[in-house]
Amino acid sequence: MAIIAARRYAAGQPVDTALALTGKPRGKVPARAFDWVGLAEPDEAEMDLVRRQFGLHPLAVEDALNPMQMPKVEAYGPTLFIVARTAMIEEGEKIAYGQTALFLGPDFLISVRFGSTRSHAALRARLEADAQRLAEGPDYVAHAILDYIVDGYQPIMEKLESAVQDMEERAIDTFPEPSTIRRIFRLRRQLRRFQRIVGPMEEMCERLASVELPVIDPAARVWFRDVQDHVRRTMRRMVGLMETLASIVETASLLEQHRQGEMTRQLAAWAAILAVPTAIAGIYGMNFDYMPELRQPWGYPAVLGLIFAICGGLYVRFKRIGWL
Repeated sequence: MAIIAARRYAAGQPVDTALALTGKPRGKVPARAFDWVGLAEPDEAEMDLVRRQFGLHPLAVEDALNPMQMPKVEAYGPTLFIVARTAMIEEGEKIAYGQTALFLGPDFLISVRFGSTRSHAALRARLEADAQRLAEGPDYVAHAILDYIVDGYQPIMEKLESAVQDMEERAIDTFPEPSTIRRIFRLRRQLRRFQRIVGPMEEMCERLASVELPVIDPAARVWFRDVQDHVRRTMRRMVGLMETLASIVETASLLEQHRQGEMTRQLAAWAAILAVPTAIAGIYGMNFDYMPELRQPWGYPAVLGLIFAICGGLYVRFKRIGWL
């Protein structure tokens, strides 16, 4: 069986006796004690053993085995079923998703992980080192797992923020290359999908923090409110990144249009200056016998002086208005 850990805790301390998953219904659990079972990638037969031993609802078990569920919280009698989505950044700035389902009862907590490589071993060790908190019961452990999942969103946001900031600074200097533009749209698509995952997480945490639910002690709601706050901050950072990505293309387009406008004005100014000698030379290049100053000894210098005077005047004018 894909059991990561299965332990019983009494008054915040692990019990020496091993907790076996046999499929037989549990006996009475002592006061201030609860079982915490962690499963990773279990199959249907393994989950059926857990279902029979802990009295889980078949519909909740079916949802736990489906790794494509959206975040939600549902009550099945005295048991609370919670689905959370995990996420981690991979190479190429791709976000990989997983799922962690929690079965929360009065005296047990079962976590079922699919697709997530972040083990709960470090979290379990940290909680076991704080017996006072662990003694508060399975609802506190459920909060700790959700908080651990939401904290996993932060490295994603930090890496994406660093990438977006780098693209933003480059876009100020030069117009983005086609590969950069494709990267921008890939990131926006990743963020939109991430937003569709994180959005229901916020709703789920809000329900845990504000709605009266079985197993959740009213004093523990403040902990879930803290997780909700972390999700909200992630959402705000995500929206900010999406707006920045949209503005990168827009700002780069405006800067490129400005640069092209400057080049167009310069070309137009030089074209106007060069049009003067072209027009005068074209006139005197015509084959007529009678033309002004054609046979005057000062005619050629005079025409050249006229050309230089007009071109110089145009140059000074264009320079003053910023076209050159």
